Parts: sequence; C-alpha cells; structure tokens
Amino acid sequence: MKKRFMLGAASAVAAAAAVIAPWEGLRTKAYPDIVGVWTVCYGETNGVQPGDTHTPAECDAMLAQQVKAYADRLSECIDDNQEAQMPEGMKAAVISWAYNVGTVAACRSTLVRKLNSGDMVGACNELPRWNRAGGRAIPGLSNRRAAEQKLCLEGL
Repeated sequence: MKKRFMLGAASAVAAAAAVIAPWEGLRTKAYPDIVGVWTVCYGETNGVQPGDTHTPAECDAMLAQQVKAYADRLSECIDDNQEAQMPEGMKAAVISWAYNVGTVAACRSTLVRKLNSGDMVGACNELPRWNRAGGRAIPGLSNRRAAEQKLCLEGL
C-alpha cells in the first residue's frame, strides 16, 4: 500500500490551501461558476445546490478537508521516490492545480507522467497548458497557472 504522508502532510496541505484560497476566492453563498457548475466557499462543487450557504469558518474547514483529500488522491498516482524529492512549493503548486482540475485529470496528465519520470522542470512547465474551461482559454486560469508554475519552479 502506498504511503500517503508526503503530499497529504499538514505543511503541504496548509501551503496548498494558502495558494488556492486567493485564486478561488471566498463566496459563502452558492453560485454557478464560469461553466455553470454550482460552487460555494473556495471553489467547492461536491454536492453544492442553489441556495447553499456557509460561514467563513465552515468554508475554511471545508477547504482544509478537501485539500487534504485531493493531496491524498494525487499522491496515489505519483511515484514515492519522485514525491519525496518534490520541494514544498512544488507540492503546493501541484496540489492547487489538482484541486482546480480534479485528480482524475491530474493523474492522467502529461504533468504527472513527467514528474514520475523525474522531469520536475518539465512537469512544472506543463501547468500553463491547463488554462481552459468550457473549451476556451480563461485569463484568470492563465494567471493562476503562471503563478503555480512560478511557485513550482522556485524550489528546484
């Protein structure tokens, strides 16, 4: 069984949450996102219905819980040896990206394939490719991916 202590470690989760929160923004009342998916808090979509509301404290707790869950799922598709070599900033950037695109897409990606082959720079340089929603490039996603790429590359 794969150990899930690296990406899901408290420090990596806290760092990723700090990256995610400003990009997602806090909205305590459910709203349809750019492609029409009901969303609340910091980009939470799971089970969200129109009219749902949460307090900021509930949103913070939900973000921490979800980031940990995403990190654990992402950890399952990253080679233990490569994961052990990832600097903290890279972990935060990759978790932020996976939180936004989903772990199924992340685990099937060229980014993860490059990471697992030891090409960390190449993995970081895949981030800007993930700037689309609803089939079109979104300036906010391009900006987010550029920031994630910068964070990803800084510790290498």
